This record gives sequence, C-alpha cells and structure tokens, in this order.
Amino acid sequence: MMRLGLTIVSLLVLAIGAHAAEWPTKPVRIVVPFAPGGAADTAARLYSDALSGAFGKQFVIENRAGGGGIPAAEAVARAEPDGHTLVVSGVPIIVVGPAMHKNVGYHPMRDFAHIAYFGGTPNLLVVHPSLGVRTYAEFVAHARNAPGGVDYVSAGLGTMGNWATEYLASLENIKLNHVAYKGGAQALVDLIAGHVKTAMLTWPSVAEHVRAGRLNALAITSAERMPYIPELPTLRELGHRDFVSLTWFSLSGPAAMPTNVVEAINREVVKAMDQPHIRQQIARDAIEVRPMTPAELARFAQGEIDRWTPLITRIMATRQ
Repeated sequence: MMRLGLTIVSLLVLAIGAHAAEWPTKPVRIVVPFAPGGAADTAARLYSDALSGAFGKQFVIENRAGGGGIPAAEAVARAEPDGHTLVVSGVPIIVVGPAMHKNVGYHPMRDFAHIAYFGGTPNLLVVHPSLGVRTYAEFVAHARNAPGGVDYVSAGLGTMGNWATEYLASLENIKLNHVAYKGGAQALVDLIAGHVKTAMLTWPSVAEHVRAGRLNALAITSAERMPYIPELPTLRELGHRDFVSLTWFSLSGPAAMPTNVVEAINREVVKAMDQPHIRQQIARDAIEVRPMTPAELARFAQGEIDRWTPLITRIMATRQ
C-alpha cells in the first residue's frame, strides 16, 4: 500500500512538471494598465520581444487604460493562473493605487505572483513656458497666489506622479488640482499644447520636450542630481529631505502561477537587461535597473508599501 501511495505521488509530480514544462502553449498577454506611449507601455515593449524569442511564443502587449490601472490589475488578479496572462505592475498598482483608493478589488501582495523588476525612473516637475515661471521657488509663489490653485496632469489617477504632486502640495501648503488622464501620452499632448500648465511625469516622457524648450523642468524626485540634466535641483535640495521617489515598474501574474514558470520568466528578464539594444534604451531613458529574483522583488514591493502607505493615507485624508 505504501509503495502504491508513493507511486501515485510520483506520477502526480511528473504530471505537474510535464504540464509546467509545456508552458507557454499559446501567446502570453502582457496587460499594460495604461495607454500606449507611457512609461509602463515602454517597459512592457522593452522586454516583450526578448521574452517572445526566449520562449518561442508571442508575448502580446494589451493596453487597458483607465481607473489608474486598477480595473486591469483586478482582471489579471482574477485570471487563470496558468502563466498566459501577466500585468505590468509596479508602484501604481502595488503601492499608490491601493493606498489612495479604499475599494481596490485586489490585495497587492496576496493576489499576485511578482515575477521580475523592470526598473524605475524619477519624476520631474515640469511647467509650460506660458506659465511664466522658471524656478521651483517661482512656481511655489505662483501657486500660492493663484485663485483656486494650479491644475496639473500626471500619467493617471493613482500613479506616482499623481501622488508625488499631492505630497508636494501638502509640503508647500499650496493647492494643486489633479486633471486625470488614462496615460502619460495624452496628458503630455495637452501639456505641450498649454491646455494644462503643470505636470509631474517621468524623465523618458518629457526628455525631448525639456531639451527642446517646450517645457521648463523645475525639480526632480531623485536622491541626487542626474547626469542627463545636472542643472536640475532635487526636491531634497529644495528643502524636502525625505522626498525621494521612483516610478518603477515590474511584471506580475495571478498569485497561483507555477513557481517554475515565474522563475523562468524572471531569468529571461534579467538576461535581457544585458542585451545591447536594451542596455542602450535603459541608458537613454535613464532607467535605474537592478536584477531581482521573485523573492527579492516581493520584499522590495512590501518595503515600498510599508514606506509610502501610511504617508499617503494621512495626507490624502487632509486633502479631501
């Protein structure tokens, strides 16, 4: 009887292993919870070709913008955990969205398998030249004197750009009004046109416009000044010692994904970071990358939740 039991267990293990080894059996969807052209979309497309080549099936980008990325994240959390539906997660989905919205329909840690870290980039406070300010001090003075405050755009409700601006407003005791978009690309169109004068967006989103003089950069959320724009002061320098943040993105899937599939995807993302064309784009877009195992990513994500959630909850309560 014991021998029969061991045989059955062995067969089950072999069956599970064989099933996992067959993955992927069809194209893999990478759901991007924001519109095309933004930082999340760029991150997905940066690695999707490498994953397609490594696994012999297409990793297809599916943009599902709206609601700060929360509806798309909820859908992936409920998807079949067979490794064929993934989501570009990161700070909007894991940290800021759940902290800013009470009714998020997923738990950012329990409901996902966090697979690989894509990297992060700081946000820049930028303004349209027609606003008439060229320094951070001038911007704060303008906002204090503006009837009704100043409107700003970000990549969407619940993004790091949204939260960073709300945090800045609380620190400076100024009124900044969020104009929500479904992604950074459309927000940028209206910003460049001057329809809205202020934004907190990632460096890759605004780089060419800052260099061309279409936008004035006033401050950056990095810990130190960045070599690609060394004249730009950090918010730390400007009096906010603890104001350091990255808009970082990662790859996740439903919580019960097979461990060996999670590990296989992670290995290929880490390997892809060394491909010359990917290294070139990482350098061009000033993306801060570091290889992480799934366990390291989970610890990092939990650390970001522990760091930001109490502060977001407290400040958002005062901003209601």
